[in-house]
Amino acid sequence: MSGKDPELKAMTGNSTAGTTERGATVRIPPPLVFVLALLSGIGLSYLRLLELPLDRSVRIGAGVFVVVLGVALIASARTHFLRTGQEPAPWKPSPELILQGPYRFTRNPMYVGMTLLTIGLGVALNNLWISAAAPLALLTVHFLTMVPEERYLTEKFGAPYEAYLKRVRRYL
Repeated sequence: MSGKDPELKAMTGNSTAGTTERGATVRIPPPLVFVLALLSGIGLSYLRLLELPLDRSVRIGAGVFVVVLGVALIASARTHFLRTGQEPAPWKPSPELILQGPYRFTRNPMYVGMTLLTIGLGVALNNLWISAAAPLALLTVHFLTMVPEERYLTEKFGAPYEAYLKRVRRYL
């Protein structure tokens, strides 16, 4: 059992190793925040106050388009992580900065992608509660994940990361 303790500590950011040995201090996986937003929107849908007054096929087409954009953004970002041998989990160490692909336009393509995916699902399902919950999920991820990630990356990479912060927007 004690063989798993260091792995658990490293995963949660509680390792006693230096900052270069661990990732950002993030305790809640960002996808979980978006799943909770989706479930909240489903729960609130019983109020039936937020629906799109669009033709069903237009609404579904637009929603699916936004979902596909979100999934493409997430997949592209994940591909760049895998190509460099890195884990996308924010609590895992980042051996190098990824500055290509969608990271040329947004510092957080996975979070933007999850937001688009959630908004698109809300539109496609005619449940604007889901879509309305997406920005709240992003705001939550901003404080619980992005702020610690940016602090960690600034500590680890210094001037190159600070130059990247000035050159590339956080979202779009």
